[in-house]
Amino acid sequence: MRIEVHKTSEELAKAAARQAVALVKAALAQKPEVALIVATGMSQAAFLEQLAQIPGVDWGRSVFFHLDEYVGLPMSHPASFRKYLRERVEQRLHPKKFRYINGENPNPLEECRQAGQDISQREIDVAFVGIGENGHLAFNDPPADFDTTEPYLVVSLDEACRRQQVGEGWFKSVEEVPKQAISMSVQQILKARHILCVIPDERKAKAVRDCFEGGVTNLHPGSILQTHPNCTVFLDQGSASLMSKKP
Repeated sequence: MRIEVHKTSEELAKAAARQAVALVKAALAQKPEVALIVATGMSQAAFLEQLAQIPGVDWGRSVFFHLDEYVGLPMSHPASFRKYLRERVEQRLHPKKFRYINGENPNPLEECRQAGQDISQREIDVAFVGIGENGHLAFNDPPADFDTTEPYLVVSLDEACRRQQVGEGWFKSVEEVPKQAISMSVQQILKARHILCVIPDERKAKAVRDCFEGGVTNLHPGSILQTHPNCTVFLDQGSASLMSKKP
């Protein structure tokens, strides 16, 4: 794992987008299609905006996989991750395919099975992820399941996670936030050949310190990224502010 600290969130987003494009182009030089994982949330918006602005990428040879989605939330809801990704990724980059998670499937376990079957047929070239204020990776809240080999699972969202969604403006109250989600598993994320972890903002500073300055523990799920040989973590001065040793 490598950590980069940039002065501003804008510089962070640009640097992460440049590396993302370089990795995608390198993969496309070796094979006909690339497979990518993409995250959502306020922390990823600037990065995805920068990614869409870089010319010369044949996104028509890319297949995207959805990282997580709320159970039971309609796509018309402002907090829907399908809505977020359709507007910020699919309609901007026009990939060959985007494999969404259908949180409205009346059988979430069946949705996990189907999504898992689809992603298991691909080698993931790059995963674009972040971590939450509680250190979660995807919707794997602490204590996260580090052991399951199932690609997707139904998870319960903890109080800190649900409050973050309210704080970011997606919901008006904690009561409105769904209590369950479908999430890509930790082990599935780690299968990606490269991982870019984008973490701007001072509100993530404690999670950054807990995940990257201590040992690997499922109480700080993002800490598992320390074990990945090709992971780059992008921070700004705010998110790096509590680290005792600045990279």
